[in-house]
Amino acid sequence: MSATPPMNYVGHTFDAPFWDGCLTHRFLLHRCTICERDYWPASTCIEHGSKSMEWTESSGAGVVHTYTVVHHAYTPEWADKIPYALAVVRLTEGPFFHTNIVGCAPADVHVGMEVTVFWDDIDADVTIPRFAPITPHSTSTNKDNRD
Repeated sequence: MSATPPMNYVGHTFDAPFWDGCLTHRFLLHRCTICERDYWPASTCIEHGSKSMEWTESSGAGVVHTYTVVHHAYTPEWADKIPYALAVVRLTEGPFFHTNIVGCAPADVHVGMEVTVFWDDIDADVTIPRFAPITPHSTSTNKDNRD
């Protein structure tokens, strides 16, 4: 089953360095160089403004903060991909990242699950970061669920 990139996967031009980092499998966050607080998406430090911001590599790790299992294909391209787990991951560095969880059955996803970035190389110009369990907990063998 081939992966389908999300519509509008590349955000505002402020986030272009993030997407460029994805191409080389580097998960970048926008960091204040003064207080070292990390942000996603590109932002302005609430304490120090925009001049102190730079893109830095992160661990690419986090925990599932909340999730839902999607059972309805909203476009024909997703019909063969349901069900899938759509989650909000709290990154180790603090920010939240919206993603889908791969590498396990959607029914195995749970709040508090430790996850790490998984690089989905769509083509030479597009790499999508998704997240997978650090320790697989899959109980389902009926579907690959990588994408």
